[in-house]
Amino acid sequence: MKEQIRLNKFLASCGVCSRRDADVLIQKGVVTIDGNVAQMGQTVTGEECIAVRGKVLAGKQKTVVLAYYKPVGITCSERDAHAEKLIMDRIKYPIRLTYAGRLDKESEGLMILTNDGNLIHAMMKGANGHEKEYIVKVNKEITDDFLGKMSQGVYLKELDITTRPCEVKKIGKYTFSIILTQGVNRQIRRMCKVLGYQVQALKRIRIMNIELDLQPDKWREITGVELETLYRLAGIKR
Repeated sequence: MKEQIRLNKFLASCGVCSRRDADVLIQKGVVTIDGNVAQMGQTVTGEECIAVRGKVLAGKQKTVVLAYYKPVGITCSERDAHAEKLIMDRIKYPIRLTYAGRLDKESEGLMILTNDGNLIHAMMKGANGHEKEYIVKVNKEITDDFLGKMSQGVYLKELDITTRPCEVKKIGKYTFSIILTQGVNRQIRRMCKVLGYQVQALKRIRIMNIELDLQPDKWREITGVELETLYRLAGIKR
């Protein structure tokens, strides 16, 4: 007998959306199983005729995980009427992918894209404390006081939070590296601004065990030991 899995997990594994978004689709009544409207908490084997808004799913797709070097000027959005360049338009992969952790338009560097909703969920969960490393250039000379305050955590008044302690190292007169374990929107730019600095360039060079080894606007598949390590660090069994 084939293993039964929850419908929202199945939809995520097919690359339709995240498990949370799958629950929304099910609640809206746009998911059917063998012609019947699906119910919350329902389980499937994947052999059923499962459709979303009338479109029949082909079943679980091969898991795809990509590393991509997002250049400055590319917007991290699947649909944005006001954006000139969208990330999904640059990659044009034959199956639907989404990304874990965005970079703002003015930033560049490593992004991970996948059709595995479980991996996205695990990587985006702030409590998991996954590392992301950046190289940052600012508008004035970096001091020991700046490094100390950045590493201890900075209070962001507009969000009413204090950022987690982090590892910060000076690598040039105006340049430093920083390793974050949380995903606050525009976190580094906000932290620097509080301390009287302005970010001039920001590049993400690592996400967990995946390092940036690409030219701008290029991508590669993550496979083998590198992929297995990524899943292990994310706490997902394969």
